[in-house]
Amino acid sequence: MLRIAVVGSGPSGVYTAQALVQQPDVPGVTVDVLDRLPCPYGLVRYGVAPDHEKIKSLQNNLRAAMEHPDIRFFGNVPVGDGPRSLAPRRLLELYHAVVYCVGAATDRRLGIPGEDLPGSFSATEFVSWYSAHPDALPGGFVLGARSAVVIGVGNVAVDVARVLGRGAGELHHTDVPDDALGALAESRVTDIHMVGRRGPSQAKFTTKELRELGALPGAETLVRSGEAALDPAWTDPGGLPAAGRRNVEVLRDWAGRTPEGRPRRIHLRFFLRPVALLGDGAVRAVRFERTVPDGRGGVAGTGEFEDVEAQLVLRSVGYRGVPIAGLPFDGELGTVPHAEGRVLRDGVPSPGEYVAGWIKRGPTGVIGTNRSCAKETVTSLLADAGALAERTPVTAEEARAALRSAGRQPVEWPGWLGIEAAEAALGRRLGRGPVKIPDWAGLLSAARAGG
Repeated sequence: MLRIAVVGSGPSGVYTAQALVQQPDVPGVTVDVLDRLPCPYGLVRYGVAPDHEKIKSLQNNLRAAMEHPDIRFFGNVPVGDGPRSLAPRRLLELYHAVVYCVGAATDRRLGIPGEDLPGSFSATEFVSWYSAHPDALPGGFVLGARSAVVIGVGNVAVDVARVLGRGAGELHHTDVPDDALGALAESRVTDIHMVGRRGPSQAKFTTKELRELGALPGAETLVRSGEAALDPAWTDPGGLPAAGRRNVEVLRDWAGRTPEGRPRRIHLRFFLRPVALLGDGAVRAVRFERTVPDGRGGVAGTGEFEDVEAQLVLRSVGYRGVPIAGLPFDGELGTVPHAEGRVLRDGVPSPGEYVAGWIKRGPTGVIGTNRSCAKETVTSLLADAGALAERTPVTAEEARAALRSAGRQPVEWPGWLGIEAAEAALGRRLGRGPVKIPDWAGLLSAARAGG
């Protein structure tokens, strides 16, 4: 019998736990899923936009996996070197093996002057705010802003532009926390500029996400045809991969639209590279340099500059993994070194330590990509099962007692169900569907009542 700890309860962690308990070749595997947060599901709960209800419904599938009798959930259990954390070396004393599925917890930076001016945030900070992450920055974000600039042209950039472009009434039926909904209701943002340094054919958003921008009832999407035409594939996108071709076709349909006078405008801008955020005490504009294709898949600066007004800047240029104290880390790639999921220490597989998800491969792929990633890691772990079984960790109850005495009271599955019930009750009081509890105190209070 093997007892495994999976650190992280997002899709990669849940898929890893599910694959471990469902395999037939090594019977008797049990899995404890640990998470720093009191709530499971990771980015499905705290990263998917509130109006993407179909994707958020993936929580139902993750729930079914987590309710397997051989899987236990322990939230509010941090791993690392903090005073109330469990160190990786301690976890190896408690379990036959540990699989780290902790994602990529920070954003890439632009590295330009003014990036830290008040009013400049990472897109992740904005998403955490409207997703009620308990670590989210306080404040209204949008309050006082008339013009917003979103730097980046991936799906996260589209998400935040779409949320800014929606009226609060369109989000009333979602689980956006009440304070964020109130701030969005007071928002005076009329112009949202989503800006990429390359052309339409190289944008990373999916066509489905892109089309959603064009379907907002209170906002119109505008594309400058002369700007987009700098892309060699603009006139004839037939040679592009299917996704890129569809994106260009949608954008060509929008190009040159005459504004209709809707309350908000979403400007899709291309071939502009941010070089500085301007402002005295707070951001007031973003300075961009015009770029042109360099013939090698990149862009070159032209020396021509344009300032775009902005009281709110959201940087969406990618995620990056952060090191876990006690684990090796590749600072250049932002991942844990591994061989087919086996953690490498000084180039040699470390017995009992594995990785899956973004901390393994970097922030690439979609939610479903985590299945194949988890499968590879689980295959490696099960191939090592004989050697792992020879290790002699403490008993299951001793391991769980160690979790409970780590300095925080773990939130187990009944506690999570208590949080769900409290959020449903909160929504009923507000005349809405379930509304997320946005703070640690509220979440832990609800968990204690449920547990």
